[in-house]
Amino acid sequence: MQMITAQDMTALINKVKAKMDQVNDYTAEGKMKTDVAFIKAPIGRVKVFYKKPNLFKLQRDGGISILPKGGVTVNMRSIITTNDFMALDAGEQVLNAQKLRVVKLLPNADNSDVILTTMYIDEANLLVKKAVTTTRENGTYEMEMQYGKFAGYGLPDKVVFSFNTKDYKLPKGITLEFDDVDQETKNRMKGKKGRVEITYANYEINKGIHTSVFK
Repeated sequence: MQMITAQDMTALINKVKAKMDQVNDYTAEGKMKTDVAFIKAPIGRVKVFYKKPNLFKLQRDGGISILPKGGVTVNMRSIITTNDFMALDAGEQVLNAQKLRVVKLLPNADNSDVILTTMYIDEANLLVKKAVTTTRENGTYEMEMQYGKFAGYGLPDKVVFSFNTKDYKLPKGITLEFDDVDQETKNRMKGKKGRVEITYANYEINKGIHTSVFK
């Protein structure tokens, strides 16, 4: 039986990261569906901007846009921007009829907001199919990714982001539609799951984006 070492897992994560690093920037258009407990928002159009290493912006055309502060990590890249981590092999698991390598990432920095990230990786194609992240401030959230024509860049066609509403802290600037929810509904939200789906229609990759876009 072949022994899998931490060095092997670190090498695998670095290969995944190298694939992602082909992308210096992108602009993407798509649709976002929000379902947070008793609030079901209509499907809205979104535009997403990314610039290496970790600038990320999501714009939605009207309606409710609900993501925890840690929710910028609907962008996979922001999860593994650092090289300062310990990678541990956690075996294999079947997800959607595909066998994936499970890797646990433990940040070495004591002050990291991320406590643990578990990744489910398609080793042959170097694609992260699922990631579960536990943070100090925003509880635990998870992402599932589906890939298509932009898989060569490690960019998903669809991201499903879910989190526990009890851990969710309302960021400043949340839309009034959410603030107007009565206290009884907010109480009923505790312990419920929030879910955001983003389906991307197209990407423009490495065309150049000015930093001012993210201000």
